[in-house]
Order: sequence, then structure tokens, then C-alpha cells
Amino acid sequence: MFDFLKSIMGGRNDAAKAAIDNGAIIIDVRTPGEYAGGHVKGSINIPLDVIGKQVGKIKKYNKTVVTCCRSGARSGSAASILQGQGVEVVNGGSWQSVNTLIKA
Repeated sequence: MFDFLKSIMGGRNDAAKAAIDNGAIIIDVRTPGEYAGGHVKGSINIPLDVIGKQVGKIKKYNKTVVTCCRSGARSGSAASILQGQGVEVVNGGSWQSVNTLIKA
């Protein structure tokens, strides 16, 4: 149960790192304004409030998804939505944490 909670809240950066190393796409679920203030290079901005409507588009990438946001809460919600729709997804937590994984 604790591992599940850690994965929802972004504490599983080992899984996010592995997904990124294997070509995952990174989806930042913050608002466009937040995204404009800084984001992971190459990430896609799909705000949490519209992610459910974008599942078809996301599935067309045919890749694992790593979600991120400011703190990991919204990315955890997005990961749950996507997982419920059959998308292979890892909650990366904050965009800064994901950014350090790319540089590692």
C-alpha cells in the first residue's frame, strides 16, 4: 500500500527514470501559464482539467507516459485517469524532479 501511495504522489522516481530512459513521453498537467514559467524540455502541456478528453491523442503516441506538475498531486490524479483508460503511466511528481531525471 505504501508503494502505491508513493507512486501516486511522485515518490517513485526510479520508475519514472526507467520510463524516460526507455522513451516515455512527459506530460506536464499544469496550466499553460504555469508551464510557460518553466517546464521539462520536450514535455507536452496537457492540463489536468482536459486530460480525460485527450486520452485518444495520448494513446496514439504508443509510449509510456510520465506525468508531472508542480508538486506531484495533479500529476498523480492525471496518472490515475490515464491508467483507468489503459495508458501505461508513471507519476513523475514535480516537473523539477523529472527535469533532474533527464539530466542524470
